[in-house]
This record gives sequence, C-alpha cells and structure tokens, in this order.
Amino acid sequence: MHLEKLGKIFDPRDHTLPDGCVSHAQSPQTLIVDGGVRIYFSSRSVDAEGGKFRSRICFVDMDLRLQNVLRVNSQTVVPLGGLGCFDEHGIFPMNVIRNGEEVWGYTCGWNRRVSVSVDTAIGLAVSRDGGLTFERQGNGPILGPTLNEPFLVGDGFVLHDGSQFHMWYIFGQRWSRERPGAAPDRVYKIGHATSADGVNFGKEDGMQILPDVLGSDECQALPSVVFFGGEFHMVFCYRDMHGFRSDPTRGYRVGYARSPDLRSWLRDDAALDLAGTPGAWDADMQCYPHLCVVNGQMLLLYNGNAFGKEGFGLARIHL
Repeated sequence: MHLEKLGKIFDPRDHTLPDGCVSHAQSPQTLIVDGGVRIYFSSRSVDAEGGKFRSRICFVDMDLRLQNVLRVNSQTVVPLGGLGCFDEHGIFPMNVIRNGEEVWGYTCGWNRRVSVSVDTAIGLAVSRDGGLTFERQGNGPILGPTLNEPFLVGDGFVLHDGSQFHMWYIFGQRWSRERPGAAPDRVYKIGHATSADGVNFGKEDGMQILPDVLGSDECQALPSVVFFGGEFHMVFCYRDMHGFRSDPTRGYRVGYARSPDLRSWLRDDAALDLAGTPGAWDADMQCYPHLCVVNGQMLLLYNGNAFGKEGFGLARIHL
C-alpha cells in the first residue's frame, strides 16, 4: 500500500457558512452527486448565551477530482434537537448513504452533562431532496447506551452490502481523571452492529473489534469502511486517554485495518503510514478519517491540527 498525500482541499475560514458557524470543518463524509462529490462536515456555532459551541452539519460540493469548490450550503442541512434531546447541543459527525430514492444520514448527537462534559447517541435523519436537507426521524436515537456500553455511543458509519446494513460505531467504556481536580477524560472503542432495515440494529454489546496498540486507555474513534481491491478496508483515529489536547505525541493519528468478511479485522496501522507534514496544517494531528471510492480510486479524507479547525485534506491510496 502506498499513500499519496494531495494536501488540504477545504478550509472553512475561506467561506461563509450558514447557521452562524464560525469554526472547524470536522469529519468529512462523502456522497456522490451529479457532477461531483458532496462532502458533509461538522462546523461550530457559538451559543448566544454562555458562549459555548454547538456542532452543526454543513456541506461543500466539489468536482470529481476533489480540487475545486463548486458551492457551500447556504441553508440548514439538519436541525438540532429540542430541549433535552440527545442531539440538543450538536451533531458530529453525520454519515450518509443512499437508500432507494432517499439519502439517509446517521447522526451522532451530542448533549452536555454536569459531572462529565458530554454524552452521545446515534440518530437517523432522512433527505428526500437529494441530500440538500434532512428531517430528523423523531426526538430519540436509534442506537444508544446499553448494559455494557453505558455512554458515548456515536460515530456511526453504515455500509449496506445488499442483504444487511452494517454499522461500525464507538462506545464508551469509562471516564477517568488524570489527577485529582482535573476534568474527566473518556475511553471509547469501536464496535459493530447489523440491521435488516437500517433502523433497528443488533449489536454484540461491549464487544471491541480492534486490538489496542497504546494499551487499555487507547481511544478509538470514527471508523470508515470501503470495499476495494477484493477486500474491505477500515480507517479510524486513535489517541491516548490523557494529554491529547496539549501533547502532539498523545494526540490523534490515523489507524488502518483490513477484512475479508466485515467481521474479522486485522489491524495494520503501518500499512497506511499517514504522517503529518512538518510545519503544515496536519503537522501535529491527523484525525477523523473517511474512505471513499471516486472514479475507481480509493481516497482518504482527514482532518489535521486542532481537531479540524483548519479544514480537511485528501490522500490517494494505491494498492
């Protein structure tokens, strides 16, 4: 496997975004549309009261070479939930698939907590206008906490293989403080669920599908899967539990695994070997990856420094 980095392709600071969004273009997720590729991402607006961020979904349409911006959305893509809903304070990320004449968006809804910073669950939104706008399918999630996955269920990525919908997602294992008085940090792992209808998913509760390389405190996030070259490929990001915001050596980097059957995965991060460019937008962090196949090529989108504050870049994967 050879990775060809093509540089940053979208910076939110160069565009006017809707819904009062002022920062970040996190977790790029693709949908092939007429004449190009639509890339959904999460941006941030600021609450009028309290000054806290809310994550909101935006999109940019690009040409099939993913080099030229055709337009950025000017209206709300999917509304946030109301008072007390699982997605009241943000959606990050949203994975999209075509399902018949509709486009389905699997949302990761965020809501603030008191003793810890946040909790998440996975919701469903449906578009009937080709992916321009989405309607939330109720005020509750389709996948949330269970006995052995007690919090932080999110980052759902869905692949329909013709007979089943497969979802890879993350689930929280525990919260912990690095030292007394410090803000709690969390550990989460990647799990797998299946569904016959894309709505009702059954999962192996608490079953981690990828081994850790940083020890039991490794955090694994944002799985993305495609079939290419006769096998399935997964990218994800991982980091240490503590110190990841200030120490680049403990921050997010991109991992890789392969599978012949969508169930047994061989982790092989070195095969992908994505590294930052010194002094560049991705020098200190590589995170929130997304795989897609466009014009017969397997492409990788990913965020860089400061969790995607400066946008996202592109790489081509040669097998």
